[in-house]
Amino acid sequence: MAKIKEYSNGETTVVWEAEKCIHSAICAKGLPEVFRPRLRPWVKIDAAKTDAIINQVKQCPTGALSYYLNAEKDAVSTEIAETKVEVLENGPLLVYGVLKVLKKDGGTEIKSKTTAFCRCGKSNNKPYCDGEHVKVEFKG
Repeated sequence: MAKIKEYSNGETTVVWEAEKCIHSAICAKGLPEVFRPRLRPWVKIDAAKTDAIINQVKQCPTGALSYYLNAEKDAVSTEIAETKVEVLENGPLLVYGVLKVLKKDGGTEIKSKTTAFCRCGKSNNKPYCDGEHVKVEFKG
């Protein structure tokens, strides 16, 4: 069963899906007063303004973090207007936008928001990144 946690400040709710997280620490580096991976609970939702939290959640490379405005619970954010590709130093290839991934078995999968693709070749979840690049000290 997937581990999903929600953290709310009354205005917005941050959703964390543990299975999607590759521990890139982009959230902790960008908003360390809110995202504190070494503490429990690791999300201190009241430590920053809602806009700052939303902006940081949007930077999550895998979609492990998402949010919704409590007043509009059914409207989860997918506000990326164009497809953008970013190469993370020593890490995955991030693709922002809505993608249709064609699998080698002929199946398809729709990915929205941010998708992290493996560049090191060691992921156990290819073509997606699972954080193995850290263990193998991938440089690139």
